[in-house]
Amino acid sequence: MGRHSIDKVYSPLMRPVDSGVMIAPAMSQDPRIPQNDVGAGYRARRAEIDAAVSRVLASGWYILGAEVAAFEREFAEWLGIAGAVGVANGTDALALALRALDIGPGCSVVTVSHTAVATVAAIEMVGATPILVDIDPRTYCLDPDELAAVVDRWRDGGDGVPPIRAVVPVHIYGHPADMTRILPIARGAGLRVVEDCAQAHGATLRGARVGTLGDAAAFSLYPTKNLGALGDGGAVVTGDPELRERIVALRQYGWRERYVSAIPGVNSRLDEVQAAILRVRLRDLDARNARRREIALRFDCALAGTGLAAPPVELDAVHVYHQYVLRTPGRNAFRAALAARGIDTAIHYPVPVHLQQAYAGRIPLGPAECARTAAAADEIVSLPMFPELTDAQVDRVCAALATLRI
Repeated sequence: MGRHSIDKVYSPLMRPVDSGVMIAPAMSQDPRIPQNDVGAGYRARRAEIDAAVSRVLASGWYILGAEVAAFEREFAEWLGIAGAVGVANGTDALALALRALDIGPGCSVVTVSHTAVATVAAIEMVGATPILVDIDPRTYCLDPDELAAVVDRWRDGGDGVPPIRAVVPVHIYGHPADMTRILPIARGAGLRVVEDCAQAHGATLRGARVGTLGDAAAFSLYPTKNLGALGDGGAVVTGDPELRERIVALRQYGWRERYVSAIPGVNSRLDEVQAAILRVRLRDLDARNARRREIALRFDCALAGTGLAAPPVELDAVHVYHQYVLRTPGRNAFRAALAARGIDTAIHYPVPVHLQQAYAGRIPLGPAECARTAAAADEIVSLPMFPELTDAQVDRVCAALATLRI
């Protein structure tokens, strides 16, 4: 099936579509189930969030004040790491982490093509060259064998590719990348490791939260994330106090004293209102992640016997289900069948970075040329997944899934 192929969708009778997917007819009269509902998270904690915002508005201090400092401390404690730095967004968080590690022009950084484009944009923001490698087809995370292959080829540069100086594993959809294999490869080659944790707040590997495993980590705090603000926000975390201080300076013009730039920096500050909201939402993040896992387990059970595989969870990993992603060659028909039952779905992400117009043909690729990434992009589909899904809504999704036959 081609990259931009369109599945034939038949009338909603119990007939096979071109992919072999069948689903019983049902045109739902119930309200639609959205794939995500950011407003539901606000409504669940409305009184506490409104009180936090009012507290900030009354304080008269709106940038880098007590709320940001408190959020940084509480987030670091929750992760189990020495320090966190609040910044304007997740893209800046990744770029600032790289800059603080002296990754920039003349350096290459290895990451994946199966990610939000922000990962690659951040690497280019610091002037480095991205090298895109293929994914593990089970977890959709960076394939350690591909990492080893490109490190062997380009660690010291060549073929017009600058020397590799860092790797950015992406913990996609809430499942940890295989850091038990990635870290030894990176350390053996002298590479810095910056974790992209934009979708994995609270995921663990061998009992350690992601974000605590590399030299530094970047978190997006965008509203749709497991820990989301009600506007843009991001955080960089690290166990190295000196590195943290460098990031603190970089986020605000390189200041170590006001109005005096010790190093060239940028303006990337988390504001007090968003920090206050994040402090409220951090308090029940573990419970919200547990609810995501409960919903995922329900979906797993509903898929039994349908021919569709539930998202796998690797040994020693805890998934936090930022997205619940299935794979089917009949994706358009599958989505249409669920839509007929009032269930919305999404695709994360429809076009791999290396095939997008802005990047196609100019980004070095690993030896597999991201073939598994391109194949997955044709077939992946995300079911509704957010903690405020009601039991009744989950029942409706499960009932629809249980009628599938592949």
